[in-house]
Amino acid sequence: MIFAGSFFKVIPIEGDENNTWVGERSIRQTSEELTSPVAQAFFSTYRRALFDAMNSFEDGDSQSGNELYKLCNQIISELKQYQTVHGAAVIPSQTKISTEIALNNSNVFNRLALYYFMLGMLFLGLLFYSVFFPEGRAKKFRTALVVLVVIGFVFHTSGLGARWYITGRAPWSNGYESMIYIAWTSVLAGLIFTRKSLGAMAATMVLGGAILLIAMLSYLDPEITPLVPVLKSYWLTIHVSLIAGSYGFLMLGAIIGFINLLMYVLLRPNNKSAIIKIIKEMTYISEMTLTGGIVLLSVGTYLGGVWANESWGRYWGWDAKETWALVSILVYAFILHMRLIPGLKSIFAYNFATLFGLSSVIMTYFGVNYYLSGLHSYAAGDPVPIPMWVYYAVAAVTVVSFVAYLKKNKYEIS
Repeated sequence: MIFAGSFFKVIPIEGDENNTWVGERSIRQTSEELTSPVAQAFFSTYRRALFDAMNSFEDGDSQSGNELYKLCNQIISELKQYQTVHGAAVIPSQTKISTEIALNNSNVFNRLALYYFMLGMLFLGLLFYSVFFPEGRAKKFRTALVVLVVIGFVFHTSGLGARWYITGRAPWSNGYESMIYIAWTSVLAGLIFTRKSLGAMAATMVLGGAILLIAMLSYLDPEITPLVPVLKSYWLTIHVSLIAGSYGFLMLGAIIGFINLLMYVLLRPNNKSAIIKIIKEMTYISEMTLTGGIVLLSVGTYLGGVWANESWGRYWGWDAKETWALVSILVYAFILHMRLIPGLKSIFAYNFATLFGLSSVIMTYFGVNYYLSGLHSYAAGDPVPIPMWVYYAVAAVTVVSFVAYLKKNKYEIS
């Protein structure tokens, strides 16, 4: 395409109602519509000046080469002015361009991944400290760390706001944007429900950092791209924000469940009362976050049906994404009602269920997109291979759960 002259479509056609831009190959076909000599002669004049400048330097004539490079810059400037006049409908404003450059240079989401992880480790350290030294000064340090969380959340919000301003749409329309948005809702849920709990805040920060790290993986492209036609709807802002936002709440409940299982592992006769207090406190917080998550997921799924009727002419078609969204709702509805079943009403059973119930969300978000076909699927060709660390993580979680179960029975607690 480069050698054929059809790649660099940098010439807007004057007065075209479709805002069409053309490359060198199409210049001859549209020459009658291009009255500007800058547009008609850009490729030939720029190429000639560029080659002459390169040859001058090769011949040792640096003075002529510099003059010819200045001519190249002048030709580019004239083209830019022409684009600004005749392509104004599609050219971003200078403010948007400057904002996008600043956002890329700040690398805010990648830096927040490490920042959140560090805060998570500090919260975990304070949690273990409070277990062994209940009368310590963990509360004062907790307040300072929460302030640091708020600062990071402000930068996170600013980054999302910048993407929204640059694109002119809600920043959760593709895989990368949905991940950084889910991380944002996770931190938001933590600040709303868990800011007074060391363990829950540790879960919040570890989860936020982990999600941002996943967003950094190579197959999630951070490039800002135009929307496909079906997504050019106000329902994108409403439906996707509710569904993706619910994932942050549900994931936070799972991480809290895992930390509670770790608390069971740490049970000793001398710290039994302190650990039981922490587990009960974090379980109440987990129940609040799961309740918020299932409300968002249920309402988002319902409104998704309304959008589906507008786009595809039916409310529900048992598409893979629709089906697994319903499965996730049923799974978490069961988890939240386990306390009404005599054999499953223990705190341990609830925390264990919140941890492994997350698999339904993972299947809904990743599995459907990359392994199943459907109207919501990104799958094409061979599926994305499952990283080895996933198997190690599942094995580690299983071992922790088993040891926690043994400790629970040994100390006869729920």
